[in-house]
Amino acid sequence: MTKAISENRKGLKGQLEKIRRLSQPFFLPLDQASGLQFLWLLLCLLFCVGGLVLLSLTGLVEILERVQPILTEKYFGGVSKTISTIWNTSWGWLFSGLFITGGLSFFSMRQQLRNRKWIHWLFLGVIVLMLLGVNGINAGIGFIARDLTNALVAKQEDGFYRILIIYACCFIVALPIRVSQIFFTLKLGIIWREWLSRSLITDYMSNKAYYILNPNDELETDVDNPDQRISDDTRAFTGQSLQFTLGIFDALLTFSLNILILWSISTTLTFSLFGYAAFATTILVISGRNLVRIDFDQLRYEADFRYGLVHIRDNAESIAFYAGEGPEKSETQRRLGEVVRNFNLLIIWRVLIDVMRRSIGYAGNFFPYLVMAIPYFRGEIDYGGFIQANFAFGMVEGSLFFVVNQIEELAKFTAGIGRLEGFQSKIEQVSKQSDLKGNVNSSSKSILIRNADLFPPGSNQPIIKDLNISVEQNDRLLVVGPSGCGKTSLLRMISGLWKPLNGKIEAPSKGDLLFIPQKPYMLLGSLREQLCYPTEENKFSNDQLTAVLEEVQLSSLVERYPDLDVKQDWPRILSLGEQQRLAFGRLLMNAPRFVVLDEATSALDVKTEKHLYELLKKRDLAVISVGHRPTLIEFHTSVLELVGDGNWRLLPTASYDFNDPEQVQ
Repeated sequence: MTKAISENRKGLKGQLEKIRRLSQPFFLPLDQASGLQFLWLLLCLLFCVGGLVLLSLTGLVEILERVQPILTEKYFGGVSKTISTIWNTSWGWLFSGLFITGGLSFFSMRQQLRNRKWIHWLFLGVIVLMLLGVNGINAGIGFIARDLTNALVAKQEDGFYRILIIYACCFIVALPIRVSQIFFTLKLGIIWREWLSRSLITDYMSNKAYYILNPNDELETDVDNPDQRISDDTRAFTGQSLQFTLGIFDALLTFSLNILILWSISTTLTFSLFGYAAFATTILVISGRNLVRIDFDQLRYEADFRYGLVHIRDNAESIAFYAGEGPEKSETQRRLGEVVRNFNLLIIWRVLIDVMRRSIGYAGNFFPYLVMAIPYFRGEIDYGGFIQANFAFGMVEGSLFFVVNQIEELAKFTAGIGRLEGFQSKIEQVSKQSDLKGNVNSSSKSILIRNADLFPPGSNQPIIKDLNISVEQNDRLLVVGPSGCGKTSLLRMISGLWKPLNGKIEAPSKGDLLFIPQKPYMLLGSLREQLCYPTEENKFSNDQLTAVLEEVQLSSLVERYPDLDVKQDWPRILSLGEQQRLAFGRLLMNAPRFVVLDEATSALDVKTEKHLYELLKKRDLAVISVGHRPTLIEFHTSVLELVGDGNWRLLPTASYDFNDPEQVQ
């Protein structure tokens, strides 16, 4: 039992730490404020807002008493009396002390609130102010309900309608406050979501984290569906965080404003409520723990199912050529089956939790009647007091049962926190690594590999052993070998995506080295952006872009799309051959000193291939090509042959024969 309690405490502490890592940076820097300081400042926000409301209300009542003393006594006598009691007792000193403490706390942390973080606190303060206003009106409605009921029982018609008008005015005042609260809450939520998403995207695109977290082998990563975590999980987290934070604030304010009313009516009812709430909350929180795991799985299965559908859309033509509808349908239905199976389990647990929650709620309706019936029948309270006690009990009960009423949403929230915080931690870890490229020196004026041993990630089978090559300016190297021998792996090592176990690698800096794969990357953008990627498109004029398209024999593309800013689904519209020619156009626009081609002309005819390589030769570019065609020999000065067992040999092109049986690719 002790061990279980200890594990629960560790789990709760870990969950709170995850919430802090995700939420605190929006309000306070993690490295400049602790979690306790963050919680204290949230509490101070309540002190400041409460103090401002008390001061404003005191000033307003003071003005009304001087201008319309009769009106104030007739309609706001209870409010005036309460404020007078506060300032004439120790409560006034307490509230003043809390207000000053809150203000000084924010002032002492003013350095941590720079970079517009104070705006986030201001938004939150405005929302809390509106919550306090609504709760104040609700507390007043309890007194109105008492007087309204007594007027009905006593058949005081004039008094009844007078109180009814006040009742209506309360709703008229509350409506714009509640609507404004919703607006500011949604506004703060989207600001927070944008900030968190931008932060995640920045880390995701730093130090090639996007590549490391999406390896070729999916079993090598525990971060599934990064796209969902950046989009859906951030939206859910920010929205639900605000919902729960404001819900807690609302519960605290409701409790504070109604507990004294309930206590003044019946201490027995108050103690009964505390005991009942503690018991019911414990039962439901323990029962709801399974929902967290099931909701976590549901988020993953939903993301996998959606990714499968996106995969079909992105590869529609290939699937159609293969007539592969059957396997794709089976795989998609399998993923859907996982969604349905887990959701059926989720239904069972949600129903069980809902039954317990509703049973607790229904049982709570009996408490005011059971406890208050005795003093009512004794004549110790009137019927209006009975109604007020019931109203106050309901308000306090709702605040105490906040966690119980939100148990299902809390389970979803907890599951989302685990996914989002895990993703955040992973990309922060990767993005902050300083040695991602390992032994690669990225400031060389040539490509130099010395005594390099390359192994696939997670394998002890060597791809290349003790490799020594040098590619200087104007050198042109052709890499050949049987399929699967490691030609593309060599290019990954040169780019720094894979690290050699031993050896030294030097490569040109960013901008001087450009890689062109067999299937060129087509970004989501215009034809202009396709050509200029990854440099800024405003560096080139329309005439320059058109001239390059004609150079790579894509003049027909200019005729089809004379507007270079047109956005299309280019991978679907362009054939692979057109995409490869467009990639050569991109190469010419970027003008690097070194270019690495991974079968970049495989979809082109020999004549077009020759034309493109001659363009590279005219520009005196150093070239490393991976290819199988014998026609490539004439465009290179040396050949690197990879055997496939880690061995290799380097030959001048004049000594290499594609027709030699020992050199069959």
